[in-house]
Amino acid sequence: MCLATVYGKKKESESILIKNASRLDVEGNVIRIRDIMGGEITVEGTISMVDLAISVVKINCTEEYVSIANLI
Repeated sequence: MCLATVYGKKKESESILIKNASRLDVEGNVIRIRDIMGGEITVEGTISMVDLAISVVKINCTEEYVSIANLI
């Protein structure tokens, strides 16, 4: 299983959006990210980098989080 930490960058700051991401769905500039526990977030932006060797995904966010569901 390949899990990743997803980082979001807006302007000059970068932060972790979600850890243990198991699925990313992209529709235009909307990215839905799901973790292994079923938690899900949706952000607006573009994927700037995916490195599966180090389990990292980076997203250039155009907006703050669109929605957060099932995250504790």
